[in-house]
Amino acid sequence: MSGTIRFDGTTVNAPDALALATFYAEITEGVAKGSAHWAAVSTGGALIAFQQVEDFAPPTWPGGSAPMQLHLDFFVDDLAASGARATAAGARLLEVQPNDHCRVYADPAGHPFCLSTWEGQQLFDR
Repeated sequence: MSGTIRFDGTTVNAPDALALATFYAEITEGVAKGSAHWAAVSTGGALIAFQQVEDFAPPTWPGGSAPMQLHLDFFVDDLAASGARATAAGARLLEVQPNDHCRVYADPAGHPFCLSTWEGQQLFDR
């Protein structure tokens, strides 16, 4: 054994894991597999997994009784076009928007996610 640790993906709580994986597969042109209990979407070399939890309560944005624990960021080249695609798939634009280079939406389970023209990888490309 080498003791190597390699990041493999992120798992997000959901009321229906496969339904949420299917939503993200639709907006990213990825592939969703799994069941209502545990599913994943493979998209652009990344993996996002979802696990069903009993009594799921969606987070509130930007704060509140169920504060957001994490959010997913997606790089886009056109905020308007990608936003239209996300809302057509079932996302909703949230009221509070923190800046002009991204738009914060809620997925069908209520998790905030960002569509952004600022790519986080830029930090490592310098």
